Amino acid sequence: MPLPERLLRLIQDPGFWAGEFSEEEPLRVSFPVVGGYGLILDIDPPSGERTLGLRCPASSEPVQLGWAPADGPYPAALQWWELESCARVIALADPMLPHPGIVVALLSPFAPAGPEDDTTAVAAVREAAYRSLRREVPAVAPAGPEQTPLPLFRDEQWWPAPAAPSPQVLDEAAIAALSAPHTATITVRWDKRFPHEQMADLARRAAAHLHQLPNQDWYAQTRSLATRIAASGDLVSVPALLGALTEAGCDHPTVLDALSEPLVPLEACWMVETLAGAEPGTLLRHHV
Repeated sequence: MPLPERLLRLIQDPGFWAGEFSEEEPLRVSFPVVGGYGLILDIDPPSGERTLGLRCPASSEPVQLGWAPADGPYPAALQWWELESCARVIALADPMLPHPGIVVALLSPFAPAGPEDDTTAVAAVREAAYRSLRREVPAVAPAGPEQTPLPLFRDEQWWPAPAAPSPQVLDEAAIAALSAPHTATITVRWDKRFPHEQMADLARRAAAHLHQLPNQDWYAQTRSLATRIAASGDLVSVPALLGALTEAGCDHPTVLDALSEPLVPLEACWMVETLAGAEPGTLLRHHV
């Protein structure tokens, strides 16, 4: 399901990530996952309140998982591995959603790292998600003298090019603040009204979907190479994997983009792990 145009505009505004809104109309973002399940994020500008819900099969309205004001604290509505599994399934189904990307950036505040998680790896995935937020920037006009200068002033140091605007939506300070590990102070999963059975079913379906993927179509022909890369911890063979997938007929833009130059290690890691059927973090831990 394509992201709403309004959301695509909002996520390119740094103020959106700081909880500042210039619009007043409520916004609902739907992320279909698998088997009729979906994760629903409701945003209520200008207050910035956010509600995460779970849409179940044959149900029109989502069941609330958690609610948070603009500046937090956010409840631990999702376990990190649940979010990561769902984000992988969502990204594979929608070429417009690279991972780590908008799904992790929007929903990870609801999925803080738990005691069983590798906090370094979680922070790295979150950082890559916020860093992946990009926007188009206008080309910088060439700098230079209007006429041929005297020989003394021909050196480029006299005619410095204007700084090019960054395509990143967030600056490094904002990325660091958003990616920093945090401890959940609100645990909604103890509530008897929490949809435990439905979340468990969604998690099982997402895991099964990812488990089946490496055995399908062209992925099965390249699984052994992906497995060797995941086991070695070295990304040097990623171009060979990309070539093998292309030769096998793979034309999935998300898969190919994650493995293409310029290589983003964390994006390549999640894709290699997925194609190898490896546990999330198998390759990633070598690059954080």
